[in-house]
Amino acid sequence: MTYPKKDPRSIDLVKDAGVITSSSVDQKMKFQLPGKLGDPLSEFSTDPRADPRLVAALAPFKMEGPVELPVSPASAYQDRLDWLAETEGMFEGLFQILAADVKPVVGVEQRIEVIKGADDNTINLHIHRPIGCSETLPCVYHIHGGGMAMLQACDPVYNYFRDSLAALGMVVIGVEFRNSGGKLGNHPFPAGLNDCLSGLQWAFTNKAHLGISHIVLSGESGGGHLALATCLKAKKINELHSIAGVYAMCPMIFNANNDKSTEFPSQIENDGYFINYPIIQLCASLYNPNNTQANNPLCWPIMANNEDLCGLPPHMISVNEMDLFRDEGLKYYRNLLAAGVKASSRTVNGTCHSADVIFPNAAPDIFAATLWDIYGFTLSLCSEETTNN
Repeated sequence: MTYPKKDPRSIDLVKDAGVITSSSVDQKMKFQLPGKLGDPLSEFSTDPRADPRLVAALAPFKMEGPVELPVSPASAYQDRLDWLAETEGMFEGLFQILAADVKPVVGVEQRIEVIKGADDNTINLHIHRPIGCSETLPCVYHIHGGGMAMLQACDPVYNYFRDSLAALGMVVIGVEFRNSGGKLGNHPFPAGLNDCLSGLQWAFTNKAHLGISHIVLSGESGGGHLALATCLKAKKINELHSIAGVYAMCPMIFNANNDKSTEFPSQIENDGYFINYPIIQLCASLYNPNNTQANNPLCWPIMANNEDLCGLPPHMISVNEMDLFRDEGLKYYRNLLAAGVKASSRTVNGTCHSADVIFPNAAPDIFAATLWDIYGFTLSLCSEETTNN
């Protein structure tokens, strides 16, 4: 057999110490791999991709450098819970500072609806709506971040985010689900997922009373995980009709009870950029103790196969360029496409994990762009909802 001669214009790539060298007859070039793939000592503040406004906003908190946690996933369960409680307090304080002095959102009213969950537990639903608007509006059902382990829907940064969404002309419902640790713990999987589904069922049943036309699930980080998992659960129990679409931001869907995966280079590239893998592993160990649900897509949506995904409503997967969860989110997007689901994705460049939600002061344009994108996605589904009904 005769093989074709190699095209002299072709490029051979050789990786050496974080640098890819390309060589051909005519040229030699070097490409620096991004983040910690190219330089293990890289930090968010030294990475040339980083938005300088975010670098400045994070600088006072001194969150860079090697991380040595006092506990690990192998530590006693109570020791991990104690550590998480302290960490939750730290993040609450951080988020309060990041959202401090934001311009109050006007023209939005709030109320809390208390419902019963599937486990006979109490669930608070934070309902935001434009004041004086009597017309039927689309609804965003928002699920907050925190690794399914900590933080609350009532935290100021999430309250401001929901107010800001509602001000665009939507009803926004924030669900206060049980966490696997912290103030709303200690409730491992599937408690939080059950609460998200219960709140969704109540919202759909009360569409007319709430004055909403259709519901889009949305969330960031652990909330993005739960938005995707809630949709998968709804399919499993034949309730997909309640969901018009899903807008998942920086979803944490890989089972971090495991070591980093070579399938997702961003886990190395962006590790330590605002959040780090050891903390994610500890959250995962509390959400899914003993890794008993490793292959369950309701616990870890990245495990969803073609059959699980087929027939789901439209999805938008939004990721942050400099986030360790970036590649797992994009993988889920590609899996959706392969399953025939109408799906789109966007990458928010120059940003660390969830920056377009939690930095309204430092990067107001990025914050606003995400708000408008969620609004546009939600509004685009109005005609599809009318057709389906």
